[in-house]
Amino acid sequence: MQQHVSRWNYRKMLFRVGMLILAIFTQLHTENMALVHATPYIPNDDNTILETLPLSGDLQQRLVRQWQRQLSKNPQNLPLAIRVARHYLKLGHTEADPRFDGYARAALLPWWKMPSPPTEILLIRAMLEQRGHHFDEALEDLQQVLLSQPYHPQAWLTQAVIYQVRGQYSEARQSCGPLLRLVNSMIFTSCMANISSVNGQAQHSYDSLRQSYSQNPSATSDEQLWALTILAETAARLGHDEKAEEHFQQALALDSKDTYLLGAYSDFLLDHNRARDVETLLQGNIRADGLLLRLTLAAQQLHSPQFKNYFDSLSARFADSRLRGDARHLREEARFTLHLLKQPQQALQIAQENWKVQREPWDTRILLEAALLSENTAAAQPVLDWLKTIKLEDKQITRLMEQFS
Repeated sequence: MQQHVSRWNYRKMLFRVGMLILAIFTQLHTENMALVHATPYIPNDDNTILETLPLSGDLQQRLVRQWQRQLSKNPQNLPLAIRVARHYLKLGHTEADPRFDGYARAALLPWWKMPSPPTEILLIRAMLEQRGHHFDEALEDLQQVLLSQPYHPQAWLTQAVIYQVRGQYSEARQSCGPLLRLVNSMIFTSCMANISSVNGQAQHSYDSLRQSYSQNPSATSDEQLWALTILAETAARLGHDEKAEEHFQQALALDSKDTYLLGAYSDFLLDHNRARDVETLLQGNIRADGLLLRLTLAAQQLHSPQFKNYFDSLSARFADSRLRGDARHLREEARFTLHLLKQPQQALQIAQENWKVQREPWDTRILLEAALLSENTAAAQPVLDWLKTIKLEDKQITRLMEQFS
């Protein structure tokens, strides 16, 4: 969509969805956690290099360093600050590394706490707030943008993504609505299908989006990637495995490094006992905590000798997240705690905390799984009641719901 709007990129899926928005335009604790035993590494020497963060090529590195030097001399340079912040915002998505979000925020420090900063600052701030799951604050910023620029497609789409992650489907649809007049038809259809596919209209959403995809051969690769990922996930939830596999493969042909796509496809493979395929898919691509989680689950199924290394690394990462006060990966931590640490009661607490913030299918699924293994029907009841109202069509979740009958 980079030719149509003031660009960016975000799965939450964050979102894909959160992560998606950046990909399309330039898209989302418990205390006293005694479950992880890894001890965080604290270097004795301030000069110790812990890790070299990636940048895209030597030329890009030199350019970014030049921008940073200029910005350090003149931190009030708004266009330069926006350029630096957008660069790190994109890196935060592609590398799934929250440290880059911190660098983006630092670039905007002179404007960060302003109640009404310039529109571009509001947008970037909203995306960073969204990534940190500060959804109320993100929505406040987006509403400011839309009050002054009611035809801003990026703001409408970002708002739709946040409402969907929170399970507020009516509000999400209302936010998608203006896109019909502002962007091409496939983006609008993707936005609507993404919502309706988890709100009682999965087959209709799938059919509509597949038709729109076939009628838009000139769509950008980012637009096609989003549509194909939605098609794949919708088909998987409906139990149309061959179609899901087809769409996942089509999406991988467009971008074999997309973090959200790799995670979604890995989940599909794990559900079908294809751990070896997960190992092949993710080997050497584990910078993102979510991808390392899937690889560890696959190694567990395969009784791989690499399992302990993956497990220890993942434990250390979650310990580090808690030290930073970062609660954006509670879903993944709940899965880790339930399926790898085998602590269902602790996993249920994490899943409940996560479900207060986001209510996508996997947030629901991990809570129900933990409640079953904890033999805690009462904890699952609010989720079961909610599922009946939204009419989610998901083969895996339906099987879980039947076990509570």
